[in-house]
Amino acid sequence: MGWLPAQGRLAAGLLVNLAASICIVFLNKWLYVRLGFPNLSLTLVHFAITWLGLYLCQALGAFSPKSLQPAQVLPLALSFCGFVVFTNLSLQSNTIGTYQLAKAMTTPVIVVIQSVAYGKTFPLRIKLTLVPITLGVFLNSYYDVKFSLLGIVFATLGVLVTSVYQVWVGAKQHELQVNSMQLLYYQAPMSSAMLLFIIPFFEPVFGEGGIFGPWTLSAVVMAVHSLTFIPARNVNSRFDCLEEELACPSDCSEKG
Repeated sequence: MGWLPAQGRLAAGLLVNLAASICIVFLNKWLYVRLGFPNLSLTLVHFAITWLGLYLCQALGAFSPKSLQPAQVLPLALSFCGFVVFTNLSLQSNTIGTYQLAKAMTTPVIVVIQSVAYGKTFPLRIKLTLVPITLGVFLNSYYDVKFSLLGIVFATLGVLVTSVYQVWVGAKQHELQVNSMQLLYYQAPMSSAMLLFIIPFFEPVFGEGGIFGPWTLSAVVMAVHSLTFIPARNVNSRFDCLEEELACPSDCSEKG
């Protein structure tokens, strides 16, 4: 899209990101609830497809990988693994509305982390906008006709880990002078290896309910459709930084 101006490319990227995210949410919900597809195993496949998409992007010159030490990326890989797993478990256990609203709590939690851990201050108008967000999420959860305590636990863990992950991504990008795709290029295979190790303890691998079980053709088709949106969603992950910028705008100032 070199013929598009910068603002046009940004808008196109955001639209692709939004469309892919919506499709993945509905497809995954169907896979988890209607077909009983194994949650962690599908997440592992998503990670592998993410890395494959990034590998193709770097081969086509979309970005250049930067040499990083595994220890530099390990905390990000752990939190990346945690936030995707917990948000997928939240999607499986909650209604789509509750799942999406719970994710809105990421911004308030990021503000709290930035304030407490990094000593950043925020204008009052920013803090006030977080009040209706928090109140709306609480009311929806309280009056949800399909309230699930386990679902709320997964949603809470997902929000906490996602917030920590986004803060760490911003810090690591500044520290290592890399962009989100360069970081994800290392995170995805490391997170895949972590899930590969723990999946046998929580889910069957073969047989009924396992990733290599006797699935119907419709289940396989739905899973493949879910995978096709993963590269578009994650390759456009650079636009996710907009949420962090909203949580920590340019006029934020550090204390002292």
